[in-house]
Amino acid sequence: MAINKRNLSVEDKQRLDSLKNNLEQARDSFLGYPVSKDFDYSELTPFLQFPINNLGDPFEDGTWKVQTHAMEKEVVSFFAKLFRAQPKDFWGYVTNGGSESNLYGLYLAREIYPKGMVYYSESTHYSVRKNIHLLNIPSIVIRSQENGEIDYEDFENTLRMNRHKPAIVLTTFGTTMKEAKDDVSRIKTIMRNLAVQDHYIHCDAALSGTYGAFMEPRVPFDFKDGADSISISGHKFVGSPIPCGVIITKRGNRDRISKSISYIGSLDTTITGSRNGHSPLFLWYALKQLGVEGLKARYLHGLEVAEYCKAKLNEIGVEAWSNPGSLTVVIPSTPEQVKQKWQLATEGETSHIICMPNVTKEQIDEFVYDLETCEQPQEEDFEFEI
Repeated sequence: MAINKRNLSVEDKQRLDSLKNNLEQARDSFLGYPVSKDFDYSELTPFLQFPINNLGDPFEDGTWKVQTHAMEKEVVSFFAKLFRAQPKDFWGYVTNGGSESNLYGLYLAREIYPKGMVYYSESTHYSVRKNIHLLNIPSIVIRSQENGEIDYEDFENTLRMNRHKPAIVLTTFGTTMKEAKDDVSRIKTIMRNLAVQDHYIHCDAALSGTYGAFMEPRVPFDFKDGADSISISGHKFVGSPIPCGVIITKRGNRDRISKSISYIGSLDTTITGSRNGHSPLFLWYALKQLGVEGLKARYLHGLEVAEYCKAKLNEIGVEAWSNPGSLTVVIPSTPEQVKQKWQLATEGETSHIICMPNVTKEQIDEFVYDLETCEQPQEEDFEFEI
């Protein structure tokens, strides 16, 4: 039965036009968040007319056919190879973002080691604390070094006191504010030296994981280095109109939690039942266009702009620095008007600029000019009346 739909009112059309203009302005003037905006998925517009739902396991056939499981498997396989997973022992799926991916890694770890203890650094993404609370796993926070990397000495001392419990370690490959990277092989060595045999390492590589294979010098973070699962974000370095992530783990880990669901004819192995089927299509399209060499070129461009950014800021007396191989330039917190114009993420006395592949040297020049010419607000003088 056809249902007559009303046309939008003039006022509602104006609201849409206003929203579009506001989004364009906001998109063109942010430097503080790790989101790529240089994508063009217009060729995929016809697919918006389909209710694509990737329910069930992407590696299993089901009765529901309005899905993009084939593309999803290719996306997972691409990153599994990039992260040096065993060719016959990997599995994964496209998630709603890094938070869900981290939740899945911790969920697997808890099911494998129900009596485990989670260790994570104070620089870990806020989703980890939330996920640990949701899963009700005991945990201990480890100190961070000044550069944002986990304090290995504090980790070793803390682990030594709890070596009778299985260790679930949440490492970060690219912390939120300083893009610091925890060394997975060093974590693995510490556990081996303390004879902690039951352990699980999940690596939150939301931003940096996508280009970690291209860093020189290389920082150990992948499956060959000792990770049991790795998560990345799709909307950050690759770019997507819809937030999304990818979780990669060992197939044997997935098998520990899979359950058969008869009415969809597939396995229940993911966090959510219904899953967005457009995001895997976007990621597949982007990876087909870029390939490994394209990803590497994007990273090298971002790295060049980050070095340029540091040099320009240092020229005007701003103490700008970055961790080796990072696209994130760390600076002292900026005046409010600069922070608001450029949408700079700020924590305490620290702000940062993230030189994503779409960031240009011209944008950096404009930002540096704004920072140099910005008038600092005057502190108001007052006297106490006695």
